[in-house]
Amino acid sequence: MIVMAGIHGNEPAGVLASERVLARIDGEGIEVRGNFIAIAGNLKALSERTRYVDTDLNRAWTLGRVAALDDPALDDAEAAEQREVLHLIREQVNNASGEVYFLDLHTTSAASCPFVTVGDTLRNREFARSFPLPLILGLEEQVDGALLEYLNNFGLITMGAEAGQHDSDGSVDCAEALLWLALRRAGLVPSDPAEERVFAELLREASRGVPPVVEVRHRHPVNDDDEFRMQPGYDNFAPVGQDEVVAHDRRGDVRSPESGLMLLPLYQGKGDDGFFIARPVHMLWLRLSGLIRRHRRPGRGFMHWLPGVHRGEDRVELIVDKHVARWFPLEFFHLLGYRKRREDGDTLVVTRRAFDYEGPEKLRI
Repeated sequence: MIVMAGIHGNEPAGVLASERVLARIDGEGIEVRGNFIAIAGNLKALSERTRYVDTDLNRAWTLGRVAALDDPALDDAEAAEQREVLHLIREQVNNASGEVYFLDLHTTSAASCPFVTVGDTLRNREFARSFPLPLILGLEEQVDGALLEYLNNFGLITMGAEAGQHDSDGSVDCAEALLWLALRRAGLVPSDPAEERVFAELLREASRGVPPVVEVRHRHPVNDDDEFRMQPGYDNFAPVGQDEVVAHDRRGDVRSPESGLMLLPLYQGKGDDGFFIARPVHMLWLRLSGLIRRHRRPGRGFMHWLPGVHRGEDRVELIVDKHVARWFPLEFFHLLGYRKRREDGDTLVVTRRAFDYEGPEKLRI
């Protein structure tokens, strides 16, 4: 298990929780069946208590950026951090003899209960659903260059976790509870049913009243020129109405495009995600999706025959004409294990998720 903490420098809770867990493992001589490594991701930003210095390190994991790391001309403040992180992860993953779990610990600028997020492979979903926390789907489809998605595409079992608000002591406690449960769910440390109940109850109580599964529907991107200011008072999962004024920028009011739940509102100086809007997902939908994807192996060789669907030039992407495929096209492809790559007007581009129900024979990064 590899734990990433502090990839954003204004989110120290994951680092503190990891230090607690490692200290207890060493102090009590707890047996670890396998390898457990925790990485403090952006040391310079952590020392300055800022999200990043030059480049958001959790938006830097595109194939182009990773390939450019070999070029010494790439010398922004985060480049050296990223090279070291990539070296550490490659070393652990490429020498692993079994499953590798990757856990990415975060906190939020808004008041929040803890929750988890995954790229929706069945392997990731099974791991995430073993925690008594709300599960967020679709977040990785809305942002580019996240480390979680980069590693997911190599076949690791990956999960992101938001432990609470940045500077809350409760966020450190929740992150620590989640770490101990993760180590036990993955089989790296021996089971302790009594202690697991305590940790599970802490997380369950912290997230009480939140839907068990939600799907991200909308992202409001921002940049420095927008002069974006979030309306005060939004917690994560707060209900939002369609056309409700949720923020302001240099152009005027910013309104929610649909009703739903507020997610990750921006109450900090840096960041290019103003807010997200999500909606609850019925558990029946998840069960049906799992059943279809496990037993029917959907989409092999015939999805491009559907009305309004054709293959892209690379024969990997499917291009969907929403004029023809009008009825919930993204929901339909999510059901079958596809993810959105991009959407432009009436065109939707999707691809199959890699390693949905089984991992690679040998992990290599």
